[in-house]
Amino acid sequence: VEYTTSGQSINIVYSDATKGWIPLEDDVVADEPSPPPTQKAIIGYGRVGSTKVNTSNLVNSSGVVATDTTGVGTARRICGAVSYGGDKGIFAYGYSTGPVSMSNLVTNQGVIGADVSGVGTGRSGVATSTYGVTGQALFGFGEIGGGSGVTNITNKVSSSGVVASNTTGVGTSRNVAAGNAYGVGLGIIAYGTSNSNISNLISNTGVVSSDVSGVGTGRQGPGAAGYGTGLALFVYGEAASSNFTNIVNKVSFTGVVASDTTGAGTGRYLCSAANYGGDKAFFFGGDDASNNVGMTNLVSNTGVVGNDVSAVATAREGSAATGYSYSA
Repeated sequence: VEYTTSGQSINIVYSDATKGWIPLEDDVVADEPSPPPTQKAIIGYGRVGSTKVNTSNLVNSSGVVATDTTGVGTARRICGAVSYGGDKGIFAYGYSTGPVSMSNLVTNQGVIGADVSGVGTGRSGVATSTYGVTGQALFGFGEIGGGSGVTNITNKVSSSGVVASNTTGVGTSRNVAAGNAYGVGLGIIAYGTSNSNISNLISNTGVVSSDVSGVGTGRQGPGAAGYGTGLALFVYGEAASSNFTNIVNKVSFTGVVASDTTGAGTGRYLCSAANYGGDKAFFFGGDDASNNVGMTNLVSNTGVVGNDVSAVATAREGSAATGYSYSA
């Protein structure tokens, strides 16, 4: 018997020298590619005191944050950032003098482009995740402002960085949630305002699921990033009664959110996070209720969050971060 189907599995047993190997069953399985991980990252935008900035900082493949780079694009805070096309990034939305609908593309060399007129409803506090296996992403949820409150709409991003118009949302409307990929081609958005601990899973075609009952301490403004292979974690955030936490909730390869783990570093919210070095992550900045902070915390490829690393970048809250580049 000759098997020629790509991705096909067979179960065979050896009988004897005369009959040889005898096939018992066969099964055609999906042979989904796993895209290579990004190696470097970039932090952008945020607020220093009462001043919104467009400052950016590159992060190398060893997790070292570079000094400030003069910014490009409209200064704003609590925008979203996510990878697209595999090795590039995009910053979009945020709050300037009000919620904005614009984006700034990041090349695979870490260069931020000028403002691109927005598509979709302007809002701040959006969550992001990649999905699929060809470099798609989405922005979801956020606060519209102007009396319209929070929303659950999403905007997909193509593998070439084009932001699509609004998609009717699913799940509880909220802002300053966080999101990241998990598994192969899947994503998750969790937590957010009203000290939410619900989550919404994202399919490999960018469909957002209805609410999943929460696990862990409900909080707003956590960061989220990936580590290892197909794993993710949510760290930090403001819980009820202005409790600025450093708790950790890990996400399994199948999208299950684990209960709280005691974290490391300064408790805070509105930090940014991204992957670096292929299988590790970092968290940067935020606000600890008294001050903007600028430390980083590196995450190992086994999901261990490290202690505070002294700031090189300007301390700020409400920045965003994303990975870029396949090359270290």
